[in-house]
Amino acid sequence: MNKKFVKTKNVKEFVGFMEELKSLPPNIPKIALVYGDYGLGKSETIQWWTFKNDCVYVRATKGMSVRWLLSEISEELGEEPYWHSQETFNMIENKLRQNPKTIIIDEVDYLINNNVIEILRDLHDRSGCPMVLVGMANIDKKLSRYPHLMDRIYKKFKFENYDTQDVKTILEELSEIPITPDGLEYLSTRTNQFRQIVKLINKVEKLAKTNGLPELNEEILRSLLNERQNITTLQTTKQVYA
Repeated sequence: MNKKFVKTKNVKEFVGFMEELKSLPPNIPKIALVYGDYGLGKSETIQWWTFKNDCVYVRATKGMSVRWLLSEISEELGEEPYWHSQETFNMIENKLRQNPKTIIIDEVDYLINNNVIEILRDLHDRSGCPMVLVGMANIDKKLSRYPHLMDRIYKKFKFENYDTQDVKTILEELSEIPITPDGLEYLSTRTNQFRQIVKLINKVEKLAKTNGLPELNEEILRSLLNERQNITTLQTTKQVYA
């Protein structure tokens, strides 16, 4: 399988969204909410963007406290956190004022139940830096209990389900073995979640290499994915390529 990042429609629109956020004037709140169902490449897209841009990226985890969160942010800035949270917060604020960066907090759902998320609103207000909160599909409903935070959200970006063309693009770019148009059409009907697409590619590639197949069309793919039922078709195909 090819190791590359596939730019789906979600990815292209997310890049434009982030550019818009970074270019906002100082007097406009710059908190953005990014959300969507699992399996749509949301985390992969966020990590790809952070790798290409100078920003602060922290992935929240279950049980994360204010002190823990601030420690992660300070380490992202290349600084050692203080023992007291207030001192760490002040240091982060000063660093971000001197060298503004976009702050991205992934898996922000974990910060809601214990009210840790409120420190992020304070950090945004004091530093003036763009902030992106990344969560699951219902994160906007969970955040509704924090009206002061919701009031500062400039815009929301939702990762939409892949359409057929997205699935075909992922299949075509990640598969090491060429897939014909009818083969892409067939595979695009089997799943539309990124992890499942990757598993599907891995499966058909292994089967194709085992059977010495240099190309995959719909007929071959049907045989590979229903191997026991279509063994005669597969044997005939192998003879053609031989």
